[in-house]
Amino acid sequence: MRVGVVGGGVTGLAAHHFLREQGVDSVLFEADDEPGGVIRSRRVDGRVLDLGPQRTRLTPSIAALVESLGLGDELREADDLPLYVYRDGRLRLVPQTPREAVATDLLSWRGKLRALFEPLTTAARPDESVEAYLTRKFGSEVARYYFGPLYGGLYGTHPDEMPMRHSLSRALDSAGIEGSVLTSVAKKVLEGREAPPIASFDGGLQRLPEALYADNDDTAHLNTPVEAIGRAGERFVLETPDGDERFDELVVTTPASVTADLVAEFAPEAADALREFTYNPQAVVHLAVDADLTGAGYQVQYDEDLRTLGTTWNDSLLDREGVYTCYLGGGYDPEVVEWDDDRLGSVAAREFEAVTGHGARVLSVHRWELGMPAYDRSWAALDRLSTPVGLHLCTNYTARAGIPGRIREAKKIADRLADCAESTATPPRTA
Repeated sequence: MRVGVVGGGVTGLAAHHFLREQGVDSVLFEADDEPGGVIRSRRVDGRVLDLGPQRTRLTPSIAALVESLGLGDELREADDLPLYVYRDGRLRLVPQTPREAVATDLLSWRGKLRALFEPLTTAARPDESVEAYLTRKFGSEVARYYFGPLYGGLYGTHPDEMPMRHSLSRALDSAGIEGSVLTSVAKKVLEGREAPPIASFDGGLQRLPEALYADNDDTAHLNTPVEAIGRAGERFVLETPDGDERFDELVVTTPASVTADLVAEFAPEAADALREFTYNPQAVVHLAVDADLTGAGYQVQYDEDLRTLGTTWNDSLLDREGVYTCYLGGGYDPEVVEWDDDRLGSVAAREFEAVTGHGARVLSVHRWELGMPAYDRSWAALDRLSTPVGLHLCTNYTARAGIPGRIREAKKIADRLADCAESTATPPRTA
């Protein structure tokens, strides 16, 4: 079996790495001149800036990968620091323990008491929105002021636009939560189970895809875009500037619209479904701030009159001296990515000062046209997405986003293909 991997983000690189680890003949193609996809790190004014994800959780699968790649000496771990929601003109503590839940002014006493009735409610209903589910389970205050900014703000989509089955239900399933959320959380606390630590690397998160590439650079090709995918009998043909390559199986990790263009010739119905998926554009503004703020950052409650969706306090979270990262855009405010750098920077700095009381200097402005999967109602197209046998979509639009989810999905597809190579069986059709 010969496997082609399209896309050199962390998903593609990890899948390629795991395939080769198991002796599968795999070749990767990436259009850009550097590995990582949206995981990009830069050094500006002597400071390390991440243009995409700012950190990850050091799950067992990522910890094992870090060790195998020899990145342990570069690893930075962080404690779970306070997180805030900006609501009604103030930063309010997001409770992470029962004691904090009692003390926080993010919710009223009535809202806190209402949340305690969650174990008496039923599971998610078919086609229920995240907003409706959370309101029914925990009450309107928790839905609007707690989960709304934290979950909807993460993807830049209003929770009322996010169907449960294509978004939060996946996260709950992955966490092993089937019934009551509060009961499951309490059980984990009593059993002493803690979330994996927050982590990054001295040179930024891009060190992970860079190391994956370096470990496999003889069969991972940068600056080599796949221009089209065709068929030659039962094999796939990848057209590249360096010539055509033939493969028995394909793992495609590119954004939905890119994948649609690649497969349109031989899978037009799949291409039509893929073109329906919505991505939220995002602007990332890095600020230099001389302040002694302690925390992970804050999310902005979606009714506030701010363009900023939230910030990461890299300074205290990962000891990135003076660095704070602001996010603007999303489905709430997509037009901001069309602003010039000066306007984006000045808005981010002005709003940061309004929220924290500290002035800021702009270090960097970056835009992602395909910032985050929206996980909105356009994800109903998943119901019509079916790919030919041998074509495997390993992406954040068919599974969970986030680096741990991407590594887990890459390992799963690599294991399945390795088993098929060993048994010479035809792999199951995936979408």
